[in-house]
Amino acid sequence: MTRQNYIFTSESVSEGHPDKVCDRISDAVLDAFLAEEPEARVACETFATTNRVVIGGEVGLSDQSKLTEYMGRIDGIARDCIKDIGYEQDKFHWKTVEITNLLHEQSAHIAQGVDAADNKDEGAGDQGIMFGYATNETDALMPAPIQFSHAILRRLTEARKSGAEPTLRPDAKSQISVRYENGKPVGVSSIVLSTQHAEEDQTSDHIRDIVEPYIREVLPEGWITRETQWWVNPTGKFVIGGPDGDAGLTGRKIIVDTYGGAAPHGGGAFSGKDPTKVDRSAAYAARYLAKNVVAAGLAERCTIQLSYAIGVSHPLSIYADLHGTGDIEAAAIELAIPQVMDLTPRGIRTHLSLNRPIYSRTAAYGHFGREPEADGGFSWEKTDLVEALKAAL
Repeated sequence: MTRQNYIFTSESVSEGHPDKVCDRISDAVLDAFLAEEPEARVACETFATTNRVVIGGEVGLSDQSKLTEYMGRIDGIARDCIKDIGYEQDKFHWKTVEITNLLHEQSAHIAQGVDAADNKDEGAGDQGIMFGYATNETDALMPAPIQFSHAILRRLTEARKSGAEPTLRPDAKSQISVRYENGKPVGVSSIVLSTQHAEEDQTSDHIRDIVEPYIREVLPEGWITRETQWWVNPTGKFVIGGPDGDAGLTGRKIIVDTYGGAAPHGGGAFSGKDPTKVDRSAAYAARYLAKNVVAAGLAERCTIQLSYAIGVSHPLSIYADLHGTGDIEAAAIELAIPQVMDLTPRGIRTHLSLNRPIYSRTAAYGHFGREPEADGGFSWEKTDLVEALKAAL
């Protein structure tokens, strides 16, 4: 029997968190290549520390001679990301940070397993398992703890960038503990918010005075009570932030990027990877499928697992778990899925229109639970499979 009364906690980090700076740069590099060549193969990793950004990885183009031309743009792409995030501090400034570009062409041995040929379909870019999840506890069909942790930081970022809160700085983390009754979220037992700030003499109390109205604005009415514990900048000062305060690396926030620990994770990071990498595209497809199952009213909660082998086009397995909340058997969902969506790497990319420069915007505040956008961004958040799923059952 699933527990009905409990407290569950998830965290988020802002776009100025060191790891998120790296995710943003890696995805911006990916977008730049996809804008030039939609079938470009990119695996871009970024490392950041005090006054330093290092970019590395592999790029595959139809004409590899163009790689040298495109490489000259990487420095500017990275600086634009850092500038937009808002870093202009002495030891991490978009103008003065040293950027080293170590990108090179894709391994021919990887390409031979992935590329389509006369006798085979395009294969998966690697082996692995990917999970998708959805729950009807929020309008976005996302777990409440991670959804509202993201929302708090997005709102504070808006206030910072608009000039409404000029003493806030880019690096921040949030964490909320949500209280569930009868399986539904009903309140917040604790709120943790740590944010970088400008002035040495700003105390935790000063920062709470700034952030509390925004947090109350974001959380549902009645969720904050007299019993809710507040921990705002609990260590005191937080003036030194970003990669100057702590090194950053692409792909180190995989739980923040997905479901906040409320669902399984296959272990693969997303940022910097083109959509032939099933770590990314199949995780998007699994979320898309799980969300449509819940949106169709087939279950209150749904987990989908997909598995792949490098160079093999079709998934090796499809697994569904309705967590005891569905009126149909999970096995029926497993049989219906391949009828409504081609889960080969190319099938996923075509169905969700993933060969577009739409990835920089995913690098912070979650890859899931966002609104689908007119240019194809967050296409995996659509619920346009509802009728097809019902018909396949």
